[in-house]
Parts: sequence; structure tokens; C-alpha cells
Amino acid sequence: MAIRSELVYLLIFCSLLILELVYFKLADRFNIIDKPNQRSSHSSIVLRGGGIIFVLALWIWAAFFGFQYIWFLIAVTLAAGVSFIDDIYSLPDSVRLVAQFAAMVLMFYQLDMLHWNMWLVVLLGLIVCVGASNVFNFMDGINGITGAYVMASLIPLFLLNRKLGFVSESLIISIALADIIFCFFNFRPKGKAKCFAGDVGAIEVAYILLFIIGSLIMMTGDVTYLIFLLVYGIDGCLTIIHRILLRENLGEAHRKHAYQIMANELKIGHLKVSVFYACLQLAISLGFIFLCPNTVLAHWIYLVFAILVLALAYMLFMKKNYHLHEEYLASIK
Repeated sequence: MAIRSELVYLLIFCSLLILELVYFKLADRFNIIDKPNQRSSHSSIVLRGGGIIFVLALWIWAAFFGFQYIWFLIAVTLAAGVSFIDDIYSLPDSVRLVAQFAAMVLMFYQLDMLHWNMWLVVLLGLIVCVGASNVFNFMDGINGITGAYVMASLIPLFLLNRKLGFVSESLIISIALADIIFCFFNFRPKGKAKCFAGDVGAIEVAYILLFIIGSLIMMTGDVTYLIFLLVYGIDGCLTIIHRILLRENLGEAHRKHAYQIMANELKIGHLKVSVFYACLQLAISLGFIFLCPNTVLAHWIYLVFAILVLALAYMLFMKKNYHLHEEYLASIK
């Protein structure tokens, strides 16, 4: 059985690699590219949408292991499809949000969450999860950060799943294989990336992680497992609050995230910043699993403490370095 599983995973890996290379040919032919602008953290034209490999991995996984989560597959495909079109034609925000909420409803149905007696929880969950998927997209701004962060989230989920069995292990492994291939083409120094994830990659992988974490939460009743996405959450949410205070249009591109200031104004290499974010998230998650007592109270104390420490670190970093970004903005006017 072990030999069969290894062969299946090898077939999945090879299939995904071939499909990614085919996509590169198509993207090059049809000019699906990311052109740099003054708000970008890159300076050369790069193929966009390489993150489509994640939704391909889902369907290939289902073909090999069975269609266990059909509504989840449809949900991710819907979100990915609309995001891919947006990568090419730039859809209105309203269209994207309607599709994202519809996809999240399908995913909640798969998780058996759609019950009238918990309508308020469902409504709040929809808002939080759609918001989280968009934060994940906002954080996809430098080489390697999405691929590294996905792996940092999958590792603790894989370890917990070995113990609790809240989702098919083959799903986690298949997504990890897709991430390895994506990183091969994206986890490269500035100017060397073959492709970017695009909205299609960032949004769909966010839905996948939220589904896996949602399965864990539904089994345990413990929402503190959202800590596996905490680093992105703190940077993304506090940056949004910062922009609101500055009265900026949240729909416009920007370079105000802490990781962007590290990479652009402080000139820290893209891969160093990406590894830092991934390692920070991994350390927090592994500490949550192995160091924190397995009680609801202990989990909440650990989560709140982690939030406070990360939020304080973010604010101190911005207080010290944000003036560099203001100088950059003045220089391009």
C-alpha cells in the first residue's frame, strides 16, 4: 500500500509539473503577464497565474483518491475561475465579491455549517473567511512569500491531521506537492521568478487552507486554530487599518505592507523576507501545537498573546521605517 501511494504521489507530481509548463506556454502565447508599475515590488515582466497549479492539484487529487469533497472542489474552482478572469481582464469588485461569497457558501455547505440555528455564526464566518482570502491575496507581493507561507501552514496541519484525522491526508500532501512545484518557479531572487501566483493562485490556495482549517475547527469546536494564518492576518489587517486612517482607496494598489517595506525600502532580499514570514508563522504554529496545553483556555491565552506581540512588533516597525515609504512616494510625484 505504501508503494502504491508513493507511485500515485509521483504521478500527481509529474502531472502537475507538465501542466504548469503547458500553462507557461499558453500564458506566454496569450500575453498573460504581470507588467511592473510604480506600486510593484518587481521590475521585469513575469508570467501571471502560475498559482493555477493549486486548483489543478485539487482535481488531479480527486481523480486519484475519489471525489470526497465535491462541493469544496466546485467552490475553489468557482473562486479560481473568476480570479483567473480578473487576472486577465480586471473585473469589477462587485463581481469578484459575489463569486467569492458564493464559493464560500458552497464550502460551508461541504463543512456542514449551513444550519438556521447558527445563522449568525455562518454570517460572521462568511465575512471573516472572504476577508481572509483577500488578505491572502494582498500579501502576495514579493517572490516566494505565498509558496513559503503555504508550506508553513501545511506542515502543522499535516502533523495535527496525523493525530486527529480531520481531513484526507492525501489532500494535504497533494497541495504540498503543488506548492513545491510552484516554489521552484517562483521562490527565486528578485527579477528571477518565472511566474507569479496571480489572484487565481492566492485566492484559491487561501480557500484550500481555510477548508482544511475549517475541517479542524468543525471537529474540535476550537476556532483558535485560525492561528495557523495569524502572521498574514496581522500584517494584512493592520495595513488595511493604516490605509483607512490615511483615507486611501483600499481598491488601489500600494506598497504599505510591512513585508513590502522590508523588500523595497529596506532592500532586504525577497527570499529573506519570505523565509522570515514563513518561519515566524511556523514557529507560532508549532509552539501552539507542542508547547501550549491542549485546553480551550490555554489556546485562547496563547492566541491573544501572539496577537499582541505581533501587533506591537508591526507598529514599532512602522514607526521606525514608514518614513522611508513616504520618501519614496514623494520621489515619484
